[in-house]
Amino acid sequence: MDERYFKNLEFDKIINQIVNLCDSEPGKELALSIKPYENVEKALEEIEKVNEAVSFISSYGNISFAFKKLDEILAKAKIKSSLSPGQLLSLSRFLSLAGKVKVYLRNEKEESSFLYLREYNMRLTNIKELYDKIDRAVMSEDELADDASPALKEIRRQKAQINNKIRDTLNSIIASSPKELQDPIITIRNGRYVVPVKQEYRGTFKGLIHDQSSSGATLFIEPMAVVELNNDLRQLEIKEQHEVERILAELTEDVGKHVDEINENMVVLKELDVIFAKAKYSISTDSTKPILNTKGYVNLKNARHPLISKDAVVPISIHLGESFNTLVITGPNTGGKTVTLKTVGLLTLMSMSGLNIPADEGSDVAFFDNIFVDIGDEQSIEQSLSTFSAHMTNIVKILNNVTSNSLVLLDELGAGTDPTEGAALAMSILDFLHRMNCRTIATTHYSELKQYALKNEGVENASVEFDVETLKPTYRLTIGIPGKSNAFEISKRLGLNDDVIDNAKSYITSEELKFEDILKDLENKRIEAENAKEEIEALKNQVESLRQEYEKKIKDTEREREKIIEKAREKAKKILENTKATADEIIAKLKEAEKSDKKNKLIEEARLKLKENINEMEESLKKSEIPEYKKVPKDVMPGQTLYIVPLDQTGIALSEPDKDGNVKIQAGILKMNVHISNLRETESSEEKEMEKGFAKYINEKSTNISTSIDLRGKTLEEASIEVDKYLDDAYLAGLKQVTVIHGKGTGTLRSGITRLLKMNKHVKSFRLGRYGEGEDGVTIVELKEK
Repeated sequence: MDERYFKNLEFDKIINQIVNLCDSEPGKELALSIKPYENVEKALEEIEKVNEAVSFISSYGNISFAFKKLDEILAKAKIKSSLSPGQLLSLSRFLSLAGKVKVYLRNEKEESSFLYLREYNMRLTNIKELYDKIDRAVMSEDELADDASPALKEIRRQKAQINNKIRDTLNSIIASSPKELQDPIITIRNGRYVVPVKQEYRGTFKGLIHDQSSSGATLFIEPMAVVELNNDLRQLEIKEQHEVERILAELTEDVGKHVDEINENMVVLKELDVIFAKAKYSISTDSTKPILNTKGYVNLKNARHPLISKDAVVPISIHLGESFNTLVITGPNTGGKTVTLKTVGLLTLMSMSGLNIPADEGSDVAFFDNIFVDIGDEQSIEQSLSTFSAHMTNIVKILNNVTSNSLVLLDELGAGTDPTEGAALAMSILDFLHRMNCRTIATTHYSELKQYALKNEGVENASVEFDVETLKPTYRLTIGIPGKSNAFEISKRLGLNDDVIDNAKSYITSEELKFEDILKDLENKRIEAENAKEEIEALKNQVESLRQEYEKKIKDTEREREKIIEKAREKAKKILENTKATADEIIAKLKEAEKSDKKNKLIEEARLKLKENINEMEESLKKSEIPEYKKVPKDVMPGQTLYIVPLDQTGIALSEPDKDGNVKIQAGILKMNVHISNLRETESSEEKEMEKGFAKYINEKSTNISTSIDLRGKTLEEASIEVDKYLDDAYLAGLKQVTVIHGKGTGTLRSGITRLLKMNKHVKSFRLGRYGEGEDGVTIVELKEK
């Protein structure tokens, strides 16, 4: 197909909208290549995939397919070039996404409903072992976690100890030599810990000079007491770097083993991203599944141009390819003829590209081998072509390449030249296309083409409606009736003198006037038929609505009856159980009385128990099922919410009680008269205030939360539960930063808390404590803002 025609139909704008709905960069690139498939089987398969995705989104919600290209990362891994922590983190996020999508697509209950999505799910590989290893080892874009290896953990433990010794020693020096120092601080120069010493104490302060201030007044000296410790620290840093490089090389090698699986996952997620973008587009445009055929049959029902706002677009119904193959559309300018052409062409391209279309269900679309378009002014200044020449050049190309399985869309056929010659040329072109047996839709102003369509078999007239009263088009398409010019009526409405109009009519032949009168009569009859049809449809809908309302009332009554019977059964069962228990107790007492010398006393006790039980049963039967806080209203005001006892639901009062005590009530869609004795007051304002007070109490409680939580001595499972709850409370209380105290110990609790903080939705960032904050024994957590 000539993609120039795609642009004429604005197919590129539809593609751009789908591209914007894709989540991933690779998905967007793939979506840009959307075009009609080469055969109908591929298009039908893609349509099925899209509709599975539509159903899946409706049933299980949406999911993001966002991921970045991993080609460079995988290429490095393949040649064993060590990946950086940031690259490993990107890979870890992708592996996590693949796992989430696999879980999302898993649907054991309805496997047969999503055949294509299940196939994609089978192609996805959940490489959990690699993901867990990277997740455990990589902490951030540029840092590995302590748990990446036992050796790294030990090196960092030793580093922490030496750091503490250096700081303790330097703090002691600062405390004992305040006059020699420019400031009582510890700083770093060339990777070594130093203190700022005044220039005049250079000779007395023992140590190695590493730097000086720009003025020369301050020297940054490494005291001799920490030189050896700094040396040890440097050695550990080198060891740490070697261990980090070893770990990264090992992780890179592990990635290299799974390159093929990761590549396949990328292909699957990229394709799924585009399929779900098509599905989201379908949902946003209220589109439906087209019925594709290879018979050249088009039957669009209430089709809407997808680039026109839903509020402004007027649906059209159009069919072609069964009783006629050529359709000639006539009507005024701006009446919707061109939009009709574009709608048919665009929806055909969308269907052939595996997309749903904005039309009613059951719309048929033919799968053509080519779509040819001649729409709009394609005048070329460079080629010095007139509008007519430009159109004719395009039509020549169309006629040279058209086949019996082509769709041809021609706008204003024959325009731009002498009307007589233009009309003759237009009819000849339509003759040629009709003989080729292709599907053709042409718009025109020429009345000769209206008569051409009436005379030739397989050619049909259609028109776009124009309201003479408002002098505005209605954009409605009618097949079977040619459009009337309306030139005289419009001129008359605009104030043109009757004499001028009558004189104009004298220049038209009687046959032409008679033809226009027939068209006018046909149009009036069509409008009458349409109005009658609308009235019948309205009555039909009214009857259907009444039928549904009646059936609903019957069902509601049946449900209410069942509910009452069920309540009565439960009540009777409870009474029976209580009575049985009392009877057993009385029988036991009577048996005991036979053997006892206190016979009369025990019999009297049994008699009193039996009487008490009977009284309880009678009281129970008198009790209402209505909650005690609901009372019969003394006064009813319109707008008041009331509980309706027989229906067990609430309603709104529409009137005050009449002289018989009946109140008009609306419950849902039903309006009814209910006696005031069957109404109860709903929840009181005092009870609502109590609820508000409770909410206030909860809020006050959340704001009094501590800024730290101590987990020392707890198992990882206990600590995880407590931290989750604590972070929720801290977030609700609006705390910005909190401290999690886990102690140093073996580091198991700290590692577990680190993994938990990574996944918590309230956590913005976290770090180990610094000197003076608790160091490795605490984690400082920064929370997101509410």
